[in-house]
Amino acid sequence: MAKLVSWNVNGIRAVLKKGFLSWFNKSPIDILCIQETKAHKDQVGLELESYFQYWNSAEKKGYSGAAVFSKIKPVKVMDGMGIQEHDKEGRIQTLEFDDFFVVNVYAPNAKRGLLRLDYKIKWDNDFLKFLKRLEEKKPVIFCGDMNVAHREIDIARPNSNRRNAGFTDEEREAFTKILNAGFVDTFRHLHPNTVKYSWWSYMFNARLKNIGWRIDYFCVSKSLVKKIKNAFILNEVMGSDHCPVGIELEL
Repeated sequence: MAKLVSWNVNGIRAVLKKGFLSWFNKSPIDILCIQETKAHKDQVGLELESYFQYWNSAEKKGYSGAAVFSKIKPVKVMDGMGIQEHDKEGRIQTLEFDDFFVVNVYAPNAKRGLLRLDYKIKWDNDFLKFLKRLEEKKPVIFCGDMNVAHREIDIARPNSNRRNAGFTDEEREAFTKILNAGFVDTFRHLHPNTVKYSWWSYMFNARLKNIGWRIDYFCVSKSLVKKIKNAFILNEVMGSDHCPVGIELEL
């Protein structure tokens, strides 16, 4: 059994000051994917015994970025999806293992006023094509912050957020398209009626009141569904405006 966890840390240097290492060292995690590192590896100097580290940072300093810490050494590691427009933001890492790919992803935000909505939809469509190319070789697990609450059950206040970034019809349809193409949202598959969130605004005591959104996911190729033994959201873990999410996978 392998435990895979994903967490948008909203700044690795910030979360390191908020107990990240204490949590990580106490947690039996085989592969940890983090997003929004906002740093390059050499700016952090993180030492994690028995873990291989892989970083993909944005060209722009202090922005975006992703990293994977894995006890299992991958066969191959690739950054980006092969499209320069997208790849300069350091949003995707793909680790190839013997039986599957793990894709760590930090999807773009459509932004306030939906200034980046068109780009987000283009990115989602290109990401799906990228996933399907990988899937031609072996099954895929993708995880991370997709910046969309897929269904009404995934957001505390759906009616007042209809045209807000992360809950537009366009973004939700783009995510549906990914699932319809052969990927399964593991948490919703195993917990069809459970209301649980993975992100809360820093404003208005949203986390305390649990006024949140579920925008962090583990999705897998359909052929892997039977190997997923658990899917969970660790909403008691603090340190970021997101909390970790994860799966337990039968190897």
